[in-house]
Amino acid sequence: MYPHSVKQARSSGIVAVPSELALIQSIRRKAVFPGSRSLITGIGDDCAVLRPRPGYEICLTTDFSLEGVHFRRGWHPPQSVGHRCLARGLSDLAAMGAEPLAVFLSLALPARLPRAWLDGFLQGFLALARRHRVPLAGGDTAQSPGPVSADIVAVGQLPPNTARLRSTARPGDLLYVTGSLGGSAAELLTLSRRPWPFRKLTQAGDEHPHLYPQPRVAIGRRLRPLVHAMIDISDGLSTDLTHLCEESGVSAVIDEAALPIHPLALQIERQKTGQPLPADSDSSPLHLALHGGEDYELLFSASPSAKIPRSIAAIPVHPIGVLRKPARNHPRILLKKRDGRVIPVAPAGWEHFR
Repeated sequence: MYPHSVKQARSSGIVAVPSELALIQSIRRKAVFPGSRSLITGIGDDCAVLRPRPGYEICLTTDFSLEGVHFRRGWHPPQSVGHRCLARGLSDLAAMGAEPLAVFLSLALPARLPRAWLDGFLQGFLALARRHRVPLAGGDTAQSPGPVSADIVAVGQLPPNTARLRSTARPGDLLYVTGSLGGSAAELLTLSRRPWPFRKLTQAGDEHPHLYPQPRVAIGRRLRPLVHAMIDISDGLSTDLTHLCEESGVSAVIDEAALPIHPLALQIERQKTGQPLPADSDSSPLHLALHGGEDYELLFSASPSAKIPRSIAAIPVHPIGVLRKPARNHPRILLKKRDGRVIPVAPAGWEHFR
């Protein structure tokens, strides 16, 4: 039986979310993933049954995607919301150097949510799942009295004692980052000013780092035997590097000239004034690269003698600084400016409850 609000939605012409059983069956049909060796029993039973590789360890992560916090239905195409929901979990697995084993999706949906939006969400989610060959093994559904809420649980596997942690960086390590920084924040700024051109972007593309971020799963697995510590850049370089430094008991010096700034971040400063913005502006390329967040690149440290490739799977890998022993009453992160000055960098990326 449908809730009263769903009946109202149908009578008003809105094709809304179906009953819970119909919704689960719809997801089950769309989530067919033939040939998966890891998934023994998936959607349709009380629990999923997974089969990891013999002797491997399991790692698990979970992430919320909340309407009004992580996305807005008026801004983001539903395919982007689904893609981003899964990308968050896969990026965490990438940071550990893990191979994805299975994912679980729980959805809390308002009864009057248009069915077309839900179909688009699942389309984006499952397209990324198939790209990384990770089955949707289960989850949960509920009616939400308010906004959309999606919770992703991602399960990975890796050989024993090989997980790359935040806490194992060493003084003297070189600091690296994959890809480029600031692109997601730059695209979000443009999206917030003129959202309507983005609504037609329903297919994933590398040129849209905010709408369709690409988790570096294969790169994380390639780097696993080469690095000491690793973290993904979800909250911003300044914040995630602070996490790594605090967990490992080190400090960092990063080189402004070495930071790989995304072309969208370089373009954003001229959209309003046509002139370069001050470095401390919230829209400057440097600010977006340091604090923007949701780039989902990998930040890692490695011994100076480690043979780190210049690129992996056509994604460049950039040395950006060095780790040192922490000094009392000194900041965790210092930035070496292009003119030779060295200034402190406070964590100013995303933080809930700030």
